Amino acid sequence: MSVPAAYLGVILIWSTTPLAIQWSAQGTSFSFAVMARMAIGLAICLALVAATRTAFPWDPAARRLYVISGLSLCVSMLLTYWGALHIPSGLISVIFGLSPLLTGVFAALWLSERTLTPQRLTGLAIALAGLWLIFGQPWPGDGHATLGTLAVVAGMTVQALGLVWIKRLNVRASSLAITTGSLGVALPGFVLVWVIADAARWPPDTTLRAAAAIAYLGVLGSVVGFTLYYYVIKHLDAGRVALITLVTPVSALLLGQTLNAEWIPGMGWAGIALIGTGLSMYEWQALRQLRRPLPRA
Repeated sequence: MSVPAAYLGVILIWSTTPLAIQWSAQGTSFSFAVMARMAIGLAICLALVAATRTAFPWDPAARRLYVISGLSLCVSMLLTYWGALHIPSGLISVIFGLSPLLTGVFAALWLSERTLTPQRLTGLAIALAGLWLIFGQPWPGDGHATLGTLAVVAGMTVQALGLVWIKRLNVRASSLAITTGSLGVALPGFVLVWVIADAARWPPDTTLRAAAAIAYLGVLGSVVGFTLYYYVIKHLDAGRVALITLVTPVSALLLGQTLNAEWIPGMGWAGIALIGTGLSMYEWQALRQLRRPLPRA
């Protein structure tokens, strides 16, 4: 696989995922949309594990990893899907762009990693100021935009905490095995929420766009996207990986405006600009590596 192609693939998938999440719940429900997506993803992962004969660890440490990863995935996605009903899709990508900052904070507190330099702390403060501005805006929607934003922030926080917890466990397993185990643990939770919220009813008026978005997220968002991302991490330096989190919010915002007629208030753009500035400062040392040529494979 070409490294540039994998890199562009990650940017494309991550840029379109927030919009696909929003579309997948239109004509269905957020609980059915996320449950169907994860069921498709798990089916594909199981098929890949069988076809490639990938080792699937089942010792106590591996089972603990699957449980922690699966529970954090379940809570994070449920919060994000509900929040996506009430805020512009591009804003979801901006909020999840804060994930590296929060992951760094959790790693410093929990893993005693000395990564919070004065420059990074300044970047974190600027990004949080941008988030504060975003919370104060009258976003278009049904009056639950503030709660929707809070739900997505909470989902991003749970995801970051789960990542640090997984790193703390330090279990050796392939990315496919981890993804499969995580989905296996998370899927019953998604089904339970679907049963409680929708009485396990199949959506009667599922649109073609919603069905296509669910399939897209199940195949590309849940399987291909993670596979390409792990491939990129393996072959590229930290600067180019960090650049993905700076590029995807911008492209997601443009897609939301172009394809979904999303409107963002002026002060909202100011908050987004502050978040981008804070992220750039936080990842500045890594971004300095961008002068190196991009490998072909």
